[in-house]
Amino acid sequence: MTDDIIRLEKNGAIATLILNNPEKRNALNLDAWRRLAELAAELEGDDDLRCVLVTGAGEHFAAGADISEFPEKRMSAAQAEEYGAVVADALDRFANLRHPTVAVIRGACTGGGLEIACCCDLRLAAEGSRFGIPINRLGHAFAYPEMAAALSVIPGPVIMELLLEGRILESDEAYAKGIVTRLVPVEQLDDEAETLAWRIAKGAPLAARGSKKILRRLLQPEPISPDEVKSSYALCDSADYKEGVRAFLAKEKPAFKAQ
Repeated sequence: MTDDIIRLEKNGAIATLILNNPEKRNALNLDAWRRLAELAAELEGDDDLRCVLVTGAGEHFAAGADISEFPEKRMSAAQAEEYGAVVADALDRFANLRHPTVAVIRGACTGGGLEIACCCDLRLAAEGSRFGIPINRLGHAFAYPEMAAALSVIPGPVIMELLLEGRILESDEAYAKGIVTRLVPVEQLDDEAETLAWRIAKGAPLAARGSKKILRRLLQPEPISPDEVKSSYALCDSADYKEGVRAFLAKEKPAFKAQ
């Protein structure tokens, strides 16, 4: 496995993951999924991070799976199950990353690329980008872990529209259907992504992580316990909370330290 199939770049408190297979519109092979899981584990342990951007090299985000390796690695139910376990692990690790995540999308965002985007907290897209899950052309169903990733963002009827018709949505329709958080002109995408990332980074990191945790928990079917409700107030004992209140009252910028 080559590490540069997904590149990691850091700029202070901002990390950027770059899906790096531009000759194939950043199609994801098995090594890429394994690398995504590795990088998610690495970023999870980085206490200095405040935001993670995910984007694609060149003119596309990611055009799904690299089908060229399927005859060797995904050509039977048994192989598909093994392949799917690697994909599921990567999606789960990335979806549950404690740091805020933003997909920065241009060009094609289809199949596995759309699944990664749906695992992000926000999806910033350029006008003219395209979205879809055209697996009806391959002859297999959307597996449970991948369906779950898409369903965390995309309404069920819209997913069925994408799956049954194999439609590719233009950016304006994807925005109207809630797949995209924000839509900007393509020439403004990189600047807007940087502005968005630093806006997140300037906020209280423990608050961001806590909000992600609470939202994920509320999306689960089990009732919220009294202990869980109590724990949602725990950050009010943190130094960052005290700093935030102090700075607000003093009309100063807070200096959060994730403590």
